[in-house]
Formats: sequence, structure tokens, C-alpha cells
Amino acid sequence: MEDAFRPSTDLDDPPNSRLFLVTSKSITEDMIREQFSLFGEIQDVWVVKDKQTKESKGVSFVKFTKSSEACTAMEEMHGKCLVEGTKPIKVFIAQARSSGSHRDVEDEELTRIFVMIPKTFTEDDLKETFKVEYGDIEYCIIVKNKTTGESKGLGYVRYHKPSQAATAIENCEKTYRAILAEPRNKTPAPDNDYFSPARAEHVQGDPGMTSYPFVDSGFHTRGDMRGTDIITRCLMVSSRASITQDQVYSLFDLIPGMDYCEMQQDSYGFSTGQAMIRYNNLGSAVYAKNKLDGFEYPPGNRLVVTHIDDGQDRRSPVGRMAMQLVAAQMMSIVCNAPTGPPPLRKTSTGYPSPAVPQSPRVQTDVALPPLQKLAPSDSRVKERLFVVFKPLPLPMDVLEDVFCRFGSLVEVFLVPGRNVGYMKYAERKSADDAMATLHGQMVNGVKMKVMRADPPKEESHKRQRTY
Repeated sequence: MEDAFRPSTDLDDPPNSRLFLVTSKSITEDMIREQFSLFGEIQDVWVVKDKQTKESKGVSFVKFTKSSEACTAMEEMHGKCLVEGTKPIKVFIAQARSSGSHRDVEDEELTRIFVMIPKTFTEDDLKETFKVEYGDIEYCIIVKNKTTGESKGLGYVRYHKPSQAATAIENCEKTYRAILAEPRNKTPAPDNDYFSPARAEHVQGDPGMTSYPFVDSGFHTRGDMRGTDIITRCLMVSSRASITQDQVYSLFDLIPGMDYCEMQQDSYGFSTGQAMIRYNNLGSAVYAKNKLDGFEYPPGNRLVVTHIDDGQDRRSPVGRMAMQLVAAQMMSIVCNAPTGPPPLRKTSTGYPSPAVPQSPRVQTDVALPPLQKLAPSDSRVKERLFVVFKPLPLPMDVLEDVFCRFGSLVEVFLVPGRNVGYMKYAERKSADDAMATLHGQMVNGVKMKVMRADPPKEESHKRQRTY
């Protein structure tokens, strides 16, 4: 047990102004203060020590007076060595103590701000206002009434760096009432006014929260998803009950032609209860929509399946007629198709089960090398990778399938009860290749952070709480 942070100041005022550091145990408070004072005024530095031995645990906190100073320090110092000969430090924004969460604040959560703007503002006006002094903007969005198309006087701006967003909040005109955009309420809002002010920070249409890598035409709101006048290869599946990506994949892969399936997540990594499905042909998408919309899965939970915009140009009358023809043909097939359960097959245990097409074990947009054999279990481990999974760890067989492709994989180890694990390699080059290829990538709907692990003798597998 360690002592509480010294209460010399309000730890979360302003928000996101406190840093969490993982360092070598030899790093002292003076060393930290000397390096981090370059980025702004420090209110406090606290090195966590063992109560019995008074030795550092290799964990520290740094409290700045401004959020922008803390974010800049994080961006500049993460992965740097404070003292020559020591290991690189890890720097994160510490969770607010009132949040009750033990996970790290993601950079993506610190780059999007919510502002109140004049209803006459265009996206160009919004971008120009917040770009000039504060940094390059990744995108900006004006929230509009989905019925009238009129601006609601609310907007979002996403920057490339957390420090840029924090600087904008601190220095922009007070009339904009800029704050960091965070979901405050995960309860779904009524469909007739999804962008109500009370829910403004939880916009499902934000591309930073639910990105559609195959769409090039902006972002979608729930109003777009519920359109009844479009027929596309892309479907949005909504479920009120808890459902996994593997379950959605297995269900929709019953219709041939599916080439993409991904559960959608909010900025905290929690499932939104929606999945994006894409087929390689229009007919399969129409068939899947008509067969599975309203289907009870799990029992008692009706799935809602809708077509969503896939970025294709539908202004051509010929194109619309072609889609209508395909849709009519598929509806005819649906109506005339024989009913009844799918054929059964005999399992190894002798009990029959529905014949379900075998789905690929690994689903990712990353170009992976061919499979390679595992290294002998008694091989000497020369490099370990530390992997953080969001929202949940992948199964062991999937992890072995993915990480063995870089060669010399000795073992996959998942920390029980945690969303982290270790990949052990017999060759450093294999580990480096895996880290370069997989860091920040999505596999089977799970985002992975892949980093070089600390030496096991210096630091245990247990991660200090960031609060």
C-alpha cells in the first residue's frame, strides 16, 4: 500500500493536468522535476515508495497548473530517458480520481473538443476559427437537426495532438464554452432527437469513435443509418442485448459474400451495440437484411438491420434502376426460398448441429505474413512484447495465429483478469517486426497496443493504478 497523493492542490483542477509516470526505480523527485519543469509550472511531484523499505516503486505523478502543459510534457517525454543509462519512461495522463477507472486515458480521448457556436457558422468558419492559433485540425463537425438540416449551434473539432486541443480550450473565446468532448451518458437517446444538448458529447457519427475505413464520404449519424430509401452493400446491425463480434460474424457469414464485420466502439472502448457489415455484392446484402432484420438473437432480443451509405454515387438514374432490379430479384428469391432449419451435420461427439460455414480465424485489414511454426518451448527468450487489448483480450489461438507469423514465437501469456498480455520471442528481429506491424491495429474488432516490455527482473507484471 502506498500513501495518497499529497493534498497540496486540487488534483483534477484543471482536468487532465496530472501525469502518471513509469520510470526506473533509481529516478528521484528532483530528476523528474528538473526535466518536466521545462514544459510549464509544476504544482507537485510525487514518487510512490514502498511503506516498509521506503524504496521507489518506479511509479510517479506530476501535477501541472495547466492541461496543455501536461499534454505537451506527455508528448515530448514519453519513451525518453530521464538519465543516461536508465530505461525509457512511460508517460500518460492520469485518470481523474473521481472517475473510479483504473485504465489509462487514451490520446484519442484528449484531441476532440466540443464548442458552442453561432448557428450561422459553416464548417469552414469553425475550422478557420480553431486552426489559426492552436494547431492543425484533423476534422470538424457541425451538429445539425437531422430533420431540417439546420445547425444546432454545436460543433466538434478534433486536433492531431492532445496539447493542441488543451491549448484551444484554455485560450479560445469564452463564448465558445469549449470543453473536452467526453461521453457523459451512455443511455441511448430517443431517435427523434439524437443530438440533444444533454447528449452532445456522445455523437455516434463522430468518425473518431466509429470509423468506417471503407467509406470516403464523411461521417454517418443514426439518422443516416435508418434511411429506408437506400440499398447498399453495407449494413448496420443494432442489438440491445450483449453480443460479440464472433457471434455477429458467424450469423451474417451464413449469407455468402461477407467480406467485412466489425463491432463499433465508443471513445472508451465499450461496445455501442452496433456492428458494421459489408458484403462484396448487393444481392447478398439485400438478402441478409430481409432475412435477419427482426431475427431474435439471442432469444428475446430482436436485431435491427438497416442499409447504410457506402459512399457510392447513387445520383445516376441507371444506377438506381440497377439497384432496384437486384433488390427485386433478391426479394423474389427470399419469398420463394424453401423454409425450415438448415441441414444438420454430425459432430465429433455424435450430436447434430446446424451446418455453419467456417469463418476465418483472423479478421484484420493488416497484411500479415504467412504462418510460421512456434519456436521450441525451451528456447531462450530474447525479447518480450507487452500488448494492451481494447476492449477485451483476443483468444489464445488467435494471438498465436497472429504473432507467430513473424517467426520465433515462444509463448503467448495473458495476464488473468486484465486486458494485457506478453508475447515472448526467441529473436529480437521477430519481436520488432511484430511490433512495427501490429501496434495500433485492429484484429477481430480488438485494438492492440504493442510495445517492448520492460525487463522482468526490474518490474513485475503488475501495473500500478493510475489514480
